[in-house]
Amino acid sequence: MDLATLIGILGAFGFVLGSMATTESGIGAFVDVASILIVLFGSLFVVMMKFNLGQFLGAIKIAIKAFIFKLDKPEDLIEQSVTMADAARKGGFLALEEATITNPFMQKAVDMLVDGHDGEVVRAALEKDIALTEERHKSGVKIFTALGDVAPAMGMIGTLVGLVAMLQNMDDPKSIGPSMAVALLTTLYGAMVANMVAIPIADKLALRMNEEMRNRSLIMDAVLAIQDGQNPRVIEGFLKSYLAEKKRGEGSAEE
Repeated sequence: MDLATLIGILGAFGFVLGSMATTESGIGAFVDVASILIVLFGSLFVVMMKFNLGQFLGAIKIAIKAFIFKLDKPEDLIEQSVTMADAARKGGFLALEEATITNPFMQKAVDMLVDGHDGEVVRAALEKDIALTEERHKSGVKIFTALGDVAPAMGMIGTLVGLVAMLQNMDDPKSIGPSMAVALLTTLYGAMVANMVAIPIADKLALRMNEEMRNRSLIMDAVLAIQDGQNPRVIEGFLKSYLAEKKRGEGSAEE
């Protein structure tokens, strides 16, 4: 569970809704069905037009990654890579068949190594896998970025609808209030959907994508180094370049 995403979205909505509740008219004054229909459902259908149905329906599953996402720590991947490098030097590539690997991408890379594929073949296959995975991630980011762009625009459309209704009924004071509510609340809803949901989720998915691409690049470099027969300490040294400076510790390459 990503606590930053969960706390962030709950905190944002909590403060906004709490502020609404403290007004004299209460939170009920900020609820308008017509505004919700225009902004929420209108935005969703406009975004659907931008993508194919499969991509759009898969957006919910993608959004879950902003809240629940299990990612291997680079430190653990480096440690496992060094262990496999040591095993390969002592017992050959076939010794890697006994390694316990939980990362699917690393398992795929090691299987190719054990099968005796040429280094260029291994590199090409892994780079293709990385590129396709990145493309899938970018599709999810684009969907929520599009929602962040469309929601305020739909809010503006709702505002215009409310203003037109208000101007057409200026002779009836009772109708001015509800029409003005639609005009203002759609703008509010559009801003909330964009800035409190869609854009933050898009940014978090982009962060997740970058983290996963970094891990896959680390794994590819590790497996190719093992295939080249490099010293495990040397492998550990250059793989630590994937870590933040403060996490690298003493450089193992000098050893």
